[in-house]
Amino acid sequence: MPTSPVWNSRPKTRGMVLDLIRAARTISRIELATTTGLTPPTISEVVRDLMTDGLVVEAGRGASTGGKPPTLLRLNPTARYSVGVQLERNTCVIVVVDLAGRQVARTSFRGTAQMPPEQALPFLAAQVNATLDAAAVDRARVLGVGLVSYGPQDRHAGLLLTPQPTEEWGDYPVAPRLAEILGMPVLLDNDAAAAAIGEYWIGTVDPRSTYGCIYMATGIGGGVVVAGEVYRGSSSNSVEIGHISIDVHGDECPCGNRGCLENYSGPAAVVRQALELPGLTDQLMLDPTTTDFLTEFARIAAAANAGDTQARHLIEQSARYLGCAAVTITTLFDLDLIVLAGPSFAVAGSIYQTLIQQEVDRRTFARRAHPVRVVPSVNGSDAAAIGGAVLVLQSELTVGRARADDGPAPPAAEMRSAT
Repeated sequence: MPTSPVWNSRPKTRGMVLDLIRAARTISRIELATTTGLTPPTISEVVRDLMTDGLVVEAGRGASTGGKPPTLLRLNPTARYSVGVQLERNTCVIVVVDLAGRQVARTSFRGTAQMPPEQALPFLAAQVNATLDAAAVDRARVLGVGLVSYGPQDRHAGLLLTPQPTEEWGDYPVAPRLAEILGMPVLLDNDAAAAAIGEYWIGTVDPRSTYGCIYMATGIGGGVVVAGEVYRGSSSNSVEIGHISIDVHGDECPCGNRGCLENYSGPAAVVRQALELPGLTDQLMLDPTTTDFLTEFARIAAAANAGDTQARHLIEQSARYLGCAAVTITTLFDLDLIVLAGPSFAVAGSIYQTLIQQEVDRRTFARRAHPVRVVPSVNGSDAAAIGGAVLVLQSELTVGRARADDGPAPPAAEMRSAT
């Protein structure tokens, strides 16, 4: 057992060093010491521990600055894997990523929304196992599963706190039950928060930035990341921009609020608005009885891209409402970047990006102090699933896996509280 003072705060120090190696791709021990302010002997001890665990490997020599060329370090991508599962009302996406966040396997299928949880979760577990088998991933190297879905939720207890899509899902212990079936830790988190942190891990945003994510699937959610950490709030149900009231006299929302953004701008709202236009409904063959709003919304978005006037009006109206929400979260959190993520941006994302950028440029409070860019997610439609896997990886950076002489790895409950 190491006795150096650094090991009194071992998880934090280890996580900081591992995250720096991840972000830099390749870095020397000297650079790590300079960046962290830790002494070279401390860095050597931490790196030795990470190499013993197989998480870090040496990657050749760097450029000489006059003396012996430094040895470079990098992550060992195949040392650990994680699984991300996006549980949506109409679709499910499963991804497997390595320690560097690179996707190594993916599958998707129709959502399990109409199944009761006791039927849906074993089916979901079977799909996870099949995906791991197809990727030939050793389960001993799998850290766990990041299960991401809509809110509200109790992420520490692993409960969805909403009776959607059916009453049976309300207060059901989805994460503990899935963990029991799979035999591995399962983290429950918000899909928008997961999509937001995924951008950071992949390295497409400045790690020092404060940025937001607007996530749109069947509903609308939001996330904010500050210096690589998701803003959580008191119960991890923060930045729910879909339930910002934009009309105090509007209809009551199932969430309990009135005039919620989601009821004006979300895919379901756009589909309902389209169904009030008989010509557009007939032209696009929209189904007035469907609950698959993602598919119907995609038809409207495609028509908007193709130049249909009515469809374009509906999408632009939705984008203007979202622009209002973007201005709100930018003003609240003083953001410098907004990422658009989720399957509903897949078809008409360019329309949304343009109009939201216009609203932000015109109306943001701090616009004279700094620009705010609106950009599409690099993870596209799979942003939430990839982010779920990333949240599991981030738990490795936060607490680390125990060495053989340090006792067993942390249980799932501790893993949940670490992220």
